[in-house]
Amino acid sequence: MQHRHRRIRRGVLEKFQLNDASFVYEPESSLALGFGFRCGFLGLLHLEIVQERLFREFNMDVITTVPNVSYKVYTTQGDVLDVHNPSGLPAPTLIDHIEEPYIRAQIISKADFFGPIMKLCIDKRGTLIGQHFITADRVELSYDLPLSEIVFDFYDKLKSISKGYASFDYHLTDFRPARLVKLDILLNGDPADALSTLIHEDRAYDFGRKICLKLKELIPRQQFDIAVQAAIGAKIIARETVRQVRKDVTAKCYGGDITRKRKLLEKQKEGKKRMRQIGTVQVPQSAFMAVLKLDS
Repeated sequence: MQHRHRRIRRGVLEKFQLNDASFVYEPESSLALGFGFRCGFLGLLHLEIVQERLFREFNMDVITTVPNVSYKVYTTQGDVLDVHNPSGLPAPTLIDHIEEPYIRAQIISKADFFGPIMKLCIDKRGTLIGQHFITADRVELSYDLPLSEIVFDFYDKLKSISKGYASFDYHLTDFRPARLVKLDILLNGDPADALSTLIHEDRAYDFGRKICLKLKELIPRQQFDIAVQAAIGAKIIARETVRQVRKDVTAKCYGGDITRKRKLLEKQKEGKKRMRQIGTVQVPQSAFMAVLKLDS
């Protein structure tokens, strides 16, 4: 049955691609999410349009995971692994080092936006290779950038700060060593595989805190507390709590012995504890989309 569903989804994507040539995909599997597809988009706006069209035209409600690039992982045994998503990463004790893909980017824009564009590239761990004034008011910048830094929202931010007057072109150059860590998001102790990502060590703490704050806003309150945690390995680096919806069980107790109210509260507390063990946390699609738009 699982393979049949996969064939149905592949057929839908094939039909969709007939009138959207810029959309590309290839099959992929995840330990937690099962079979799926790795898709390529022109940007976040294109991603939202594709997702909405798949839902309206084909009644497909999809889960969008955090975008990832392929990394080369060198193990302590001397093997080289191509890792496409965080779930395929070996145990930390088996990793010697990780290399990430780099690009050479050419950005052409008006000289008025020279400063903001340079700041954007530096914030994305870019290295300036050269600059060339094509005309008196038009400049070309060449940067070396990690591919993982541009797959989120680089192009959208570039167009925003240049008021649309910037062009962006790039090509892959090589792989370089990087200090990367796997950032896991835990909901009541259970990892949310779709929100896991490989990220540079210097940015992990800040990004984890932002994800927890955003999920706290977007996950609906339930009958029990939901702990939202960001973790690197066994170390919790950020935590927020989605507070439970609390019912006033003592509302009908007017006066009388205080022990009666305490018994009711203890009974409610035990019920909440059992509910937490049985209940599952439902993450809305808006939460996955919000993570894509976070400033990493």
